[in-house]
Amino acid sequence: MVEFGYTLMCEQAGPTQLVRDACLAEEAGFDFAVMSDHYFPWLDAQGHSAYAWSVLGAVAQATSRIPLMTYVTCPIRRYHPAVVAQKAATVALLSEGRFTLGLGAGENLNEHVVGGGWPPVDLRHEMLTEAIEIIRELWDGGYLRYDGEHFKVESAKLWDLPPTPPKIGVAASGPQSVRLAAHYGDALIATEPKPELGEMFDEFGGTGKPRIGQIPVCYDTDTEAAKQRAHEQFRWFAGGWKVNAELPGPSAFAAASQFVTPDDVAEQIPCGPDVATHVEAIKEYVDAGYTHVALVQIGGDHQEEFVAWANKELLPALREL
Repeated sequence: MVEFGYTLMCEQAGPTQLVRDACLAEEAGFDFAVMSDHYFPWLDAQGHSAYAWSVLGAVAQATSRIPLMTYVTCPIRRYHPAVVAQKAATVALLSEGRFTLGLGAGENLNEHVVGGGWPPVDLRHEMLTEAIEIIRELWDGGYLRYDGEHFKVESAKLWDLPPTPPKIGVAASGPQSVRLAAHYGDALIATEPKPELGEMFDEFGGTGKPRIGQIPVCYDTDTEAAKQRAHEQFRWFAGGWKVNAELPGPSAFAAASQFVTPDDVAEQIPCGPDVATHVEAIKEYVDAGYTHVALVQIGGDHQEEFVAWANKELLPALREL
C-alpha cells in the first residue's frame, strides 16, 4: 500500500510553526513527514528558511510516531559529509529510529553561500558518491581516515550512534543519478511521476527498494485564490530540475519565471477544494510506481486548514487507491 506524507517546507514557515505543523500532521494520520533543507527560499514571497536540522531535533521530540526524513540534504558543499553523518545520527537517536537521511547533489540556490563555485553535475555526482561512502563508514563506528578525490577525513569518529544506522534515500532525475541511487541508496527520491525512473532504478539494482515522490498541492476553498497563491510562491516549479539546480538566488528564480501565468501553474499543481482534482494528480505518482508520496501544501499560513481537510477528505480518498 502506498504511504502518503506531509512536507515541512522550511522555505514557507518559521521554525516554531514547522514543529507545530509536524504535530498536526502526526495527529491527522499522515504516514510520514519530510523536511526541506534550504539556506534560501525559492522566491522572496515564501519568506522563510530556518535551519532544518535544529527543527528536526525539535520535531523528533515533539512527535512520537511519524517517520521523519530530509528531502533532501546536500552533503557536498555547505556541509562536509562527516558533519552530515554526525547530525543524522543524532536525529536518529532523538527520534528513536524514525529518521531517514535523504541526500541529493544539491542546488546552487543553497550551496553558493560558501563560495568556491558551483560544480557541474557530473562532478557533483562524484562528490555525492564519496559523501555517502564517508557517512556510511562513520555510522559503522570506529575512527575513519578518508583520502578521496573530493573529500578528506582525518581521524573522525562518531561517539553517539543509533543501534541501527538510518536508511539513506538518494534523489535522482536521470540515468546517472538513478544509477547512483540504486547502488548507494536504500531508496529512490524523485519529484516527477515518470515510470522510467523506477524502471531504471530496477535495472540498476534497486528492485524492492522504496521510491519516494513529492507533489505540491494548493488547497483552498476558493480555487482562484489557490491559483494565485500557487503562482506567487511556486511558479519556480515550472523550470524543471535541470534549471532549478543551477540558479543562484530568489531573484534569479523570479526572473526565470516572470512569464509563467497562474493558469500555467495550475496545469502542473492541483488547486482548490475539489478532492478528485488532487487525487487525480497524486495518482500519477502511484501509477508510476512510487511507494511513498509526500504532499506539499503551498502557503505557510494555510497549513492548519489543509491538514484538517486532508484528515477528513483527502487522505481517505487516497487510501481508496
